[in-house]
Formats: sequence, structure tokens, C-alpha cells
Amino acid sequence: MNSIKAPKTKKQFVSVTPLSSKAKNRFVNIMQSLHTCEIEQETTDKFFLVSINRQYCFWIQKNGNEHWKLER
Repeated sequence: MNSIKAPKTKKQFVSVTPLSSKAKNRFVNIMQSLHTCEIEQETTDKFFLVSINRQYCFWIQKNGNEHWKLER
């Protein structure tokens, strides 16, 4: 039987820089100081990001917030 495969979509990534002490703590202790995150979901004004080590995920405004700076 033939199976139809959906075309693969290219994964998108962004880099983040922690700004607040809370974000810096999560960056070092959970994200292993890795700046790259995969964009899992996107709305008109937000990204849902998953750290490259898959241990931390969070929503962030596309222009960043008080905890994280987005680097394109």
C-alpha cells in the first residue's frame, strides 16, 4: 500500500539572550547556556520557542520582553 507523505517544512530557529536574573538562571541551568531555540509555533505577535536541548519552552513576543532578547 502506498502512503502519502506530507512535505517536510523547514525548521526555523532564533537565538535568545537572557536579560533578567530569572532568565539567566534558566539559561545556564536548564538550557545549558545554548542560545539557539526552535520556533515550534508562531502567531502574529508571538513565538513559542523550545530550547535546542529540548529542556525548556516558552512563549515570547516577537520583539522580545523584559526577560529575553530575540536575536534573528
